[in-house]
This record gives sequence, structure tokens and C-alpha cells, in this order.
Amino acid sequence: MIIVFTAFTLPKPITREEARSIFLSTAPTYRGVQGLFRKHYVLSQDGVTAGGVYLWNSRAEAEAMYTESWHTFVREKYGTDPTVSYFDSPVVVDNVAQQVFADPAE
Repeated sequence: MIIVFTAFTLPKPITREEARSIFLSTAPTYRGVQGLFRKHYVLSQDGVTAGGVYLWNSRAEAEAMYTESWHTFVREKYGTDPTVSYFDSPVVVDNVAQQVFADPAE
């Protein structure tokens, strides 16, 4: 599994309510995306940094999302350029399912 963190510094801080409204407007874009298990929208407590935490099946599927058109979409929506960071996730602790999962070696 691959975890991706996206982040962008906003031109001016936004409130949690503003962020919620904006995030709900873009959330449908991520439904049904090949290889995306889950996305968490995030907002720093000071309202200056926003972004997302994504859980992907593979790096290739993740990279298919973060194209130049995605960067342009973020730039136009939020007025700033995003950063995208990739991390391998070899082990997951799931307290809801009460299990520990190990990603099989590729």
C-alpha cells in the first residue's frame, strides 16, 4: 500500500466550516478512483495549511492521480501549488477491525 500526503499553504487562513464546504465540493471527484481506498481531507488548526492523506493500492495508481491537470485544479481552487509526498505502508494497525495487516512483499 502507498500513503500519499498532499499539502498546500493557503493565501489566507480559512475556518473549519469554510474548509468543510470546500472539501465537500471536491469530494465527489475522488469517488470511484481506481486504486484509491480512502482520502482524508486535512486542515491545520491555524487554517493556513490544507491537504489530504490518501491510501492507495499502488504507487502507479497514485501517480495516475497527481497529474499536471490535478496540480492545475488545486492551484485554481486554492490559489497555491500543492506538494505531493509518497510513502510505502508495509504494516497497518486497524483498531476497528482489531487486526494488524502486513502488505505482502512485491
